[in-house]
Amino acid sequence: MKLHRTLLLVVILICMTNHVTAQNGVNSPYSRYGLGMQSDHALGFNKAMSGVALGFRDGQSINVANPASYSAVDSLTAIFDLGLTLQNGNYKMGGVQQNRRNTSFDYFAFHFRARPHLGIALGILPYTKINYSFTSSSNLLEGTENTTTSYAFNGTGGVHQLFIGAGWQPFNRLSIGANLSFLYGDYRHTATMSFNSTTIYSPMRGYTADISTYKLDFGAQYTHPITPKDQLTIGFTYGLGHDINNRAVRFTRTINSSSAVQTDTTETIHKAFQLPHSFAAGLAWNHNNRWIVGIDATWDKWSNCRFPAQEDDTYQSTTGQLNDHLRLAIGASFTPNTESRRYFSRITYKAGAYCAQPYAKTDAADLQTDKPLEFGVSAGFTLPIQNRNLWRSSPKINVAFQWVHTSIPYVGYTSHRQEKLTENYLRLSLGLTFSERWFYKWKVQ
Repeated sequence: MKLHRTLLLVVILICMTNHVTAQNGVNSPYSRYGLGMQSDHALGFNKAMSGVALGFRDGQSINVANPASYSAVDSLTAIFDLGLTLQNGNYKMGGVQQNRRNTSFDYFAFHFRARPHLGIALGILPYTKINYSFTSSSNLLEGTENTTTSYAFNGTGGVHQLFIGAGWQPFNRLSIGANLSFLYGDYRHTATMSFNSTTIYSPMRGYTADISTYKLDFGAQYTHPITPKDQLTIGFTYGLGHDINNRAVRFTRTINSSSAVQTDTTETIHKAFQLPHSFAAGLAWNHNNRWIVGIDATWDKWSNCRFPAQEDDTYQSTTGQLNDHLRLAIGASFTPNTESRRYFSRITYKAGAYCAQPYAKTDAADLQTDKPLEFGVSAGFTLPIQNRNLWRSSPKINVAFQWVHTSIPYVGYTSHRQEKLTENYLRLSLGLTFSERWFYKWKVQ
């Protein structure tokens, strides 16, 4: 009966968030580059720790950052995890500033033990997000007296990640694992030049692509006891880079004042994309299951990946269109007493911070001197939902608050000077983690 209520709750929550998935939680010109604005791939338990997770092993949480952690799942428990994020973004470019609010359904994941020392996880996550719409101010067309021009830029799309993974513990202190993912999605970018005269056709250029490919990630964790109450876990992951055999299309059109197409040309690139080789390493120190402190470093080699670009007046796929993505994060959690029956002693308090170099490269000619920069801080807590019978593994609500600042340098189209797009985000993330004792064998005397 309890299982039926739990599954019904999952269905209700997913149905409630169906309308939210149409909004992908971003309104940023930065999402114009690559496959879009990258997601942090964090779930409820590590959102408040800025995504730190590579060395974390917790049988009551789903850690997709390192599939080797799946082997730590409780032998009697199946875990469900889902979450959403509410965001307020402030964007500044030149003298223009605006605020946007978004809500997005983040993820759904399921975790269970298949056999001793073997855990399985599956779910769906956002991989990248694309959504922006902005216009430039009107400017007098050179060589004319009263003809003005303006530009409109629009983009939609994103890539989703459907994954299944396994973690195995072949030895007492060593675990290994792998995630196999299916990436799917699309993007559509358009740039339109408009005139104040209805007799002049407006040129439009657009870029479209459908993305579907696999992603393969490997992980390992090794735990070393330091004292009877302290242990250190080191974690590694590697993501396989490979070609994406999808095509990219660029179209050039002219439209009249009624938006009717007058001319239309199309260029196509086959095998236009690549996924990067990715490397990550992390450490986590656990003191008596009360204090857990971790640090993670990641490196995604996007600079070596082919992406569509205009080279010598032709549309082709070349490397060097993106920066390598580098990220360093630190996070910690504290639980006063994990074994207490007192509610407030089992609340977990969390905090984290990170800095990163985003992969957006706004000037392929390298005219700007500054690199893009992103940093953020986060804090939150995990609230156990009271359960008198199973208080140690009771369902949990994860709450995380995050502030993120991003600075993206670019060369102005008309000024030809280096300028900056700055973004500031305030986010509230809510996650629900609950477990069912599916494999418990009741004894009747």
